[in-house]
Formats: sequence, C-alpha cells, structure tokens
Amino acid sequence: MKHDLAAMNSLDIYLSNLTNEEYDKIKHKIGTRKSKSMPLLSWDIYRDGYHKRMTEAKKKIELEKVLSFAKQFNWQNDLEIAFAENDYEALIITDINQKIIWVNDGFTSMTGYSKSFALNKTPRFLQGEKTSLRTKAKIKSKIELNKPFKEVIVNHRKDKSIYKCEVKIIPLYHKETTHFIALEKQVV
Repeated sequence: MKHDLAAMNSLDIYLSNLTNEEYDKIKHKIGTRKSKSMPLLSWDIYRDGYHKRMTEAKKKIELEKVLSFAKQFNWQNDLEIAFAENDYEALIITDINQKIIWVNDGFTSMTGYSKSFALNKTPRFLQGEKTSLRTKAKIKSKIELNKPFKEVIVNHRKDKSIYKCEVKIIPLYHKETTHFIALEKQVV
C-alpha cells in the first residue's frame, strides 16, 4: 500500500506538470483505478509549508515597514524583539492622539475594514454595544501610563459580527511617547 501511495503521488505530480496537449497524448495510457481514491498527501505537505513560508514572508515585510516608521520617527524601541515575542494577526500604528497612521493586511482580514477606511480614525470605531465600558476604561488608563500592556476587548467587524481581540499595546518613543503600536489577534 505504501508503494502504491508513493507511486500515485509521483504520478499526480508528473501529470500536474503536463500541458493539456501533453496530457491528451498520454491519457489513453493511464488506466482508471478501481481502488478507492487516496488523498494527495504530498500536496498537503507542500501547501502547509507554502502557507508557513508566506506567513513568515508577510511578517518580515510588516516588520520592515514598521522599522521604516521607526527610522522616520527615531523610535528607540527594540521592535524586532517585540515582533519575535508576540504573536499577532493585525497591526495598527497610531499617533499620540491614537489616530491610525498604518494598518497591515491582517487588520482588514480580521475586521473587514479597508486600510483606507481606518486611516485617521481611532481604533474606537471597532467598538460597539457589546464592548465592555469597563474594558474600555482599563485600556484608556493603561495607555496613559505609557507602558506596554495586554488586554482582551470585544470588537465589532464591519459586518457587525463581534470577536474577542487580544491587544498588546506598546508605546513608541523618542525621548517621549510619540506613537503606539497594537499587535492584535483574535481569541476564543
């Protein structure tokens, strides 16, 4: 059975690389199998590896973008460590008044809002009737302390559905705080 599975996977890979004309020339030589079809395991392994590489590449590009902001604003934070130590889906950079100056693609995937819609707004537009007033007050007081913190808040997507969002907020500074970065991920 192992040999048959390996042969099927090799044949699948070979056939997937043929043009339509090449396939038409040899299809009469390929018999139909009477046995039960098996999953194409090699593609599953490839797809998983591809997804991981794409995620790593996106995160590298996002880090480079954030580092370009760091250079522009002379932030003294070690953002490479912050990225290495924190898992996230969405990134938001705000100015000192919490107006959004940049979001990543993960923000759009998580919230349904476009990047252009988010710019110059505060993240409060994600809050709604299911957002706890107590949690909002805690976040506000922690921001005023100018220290990194983590909190979970209920936010609302563009389609009005709700999600729990773990937010890690880090003040970005050059002598004093000038911006904030939020590393966000959806939690259950």
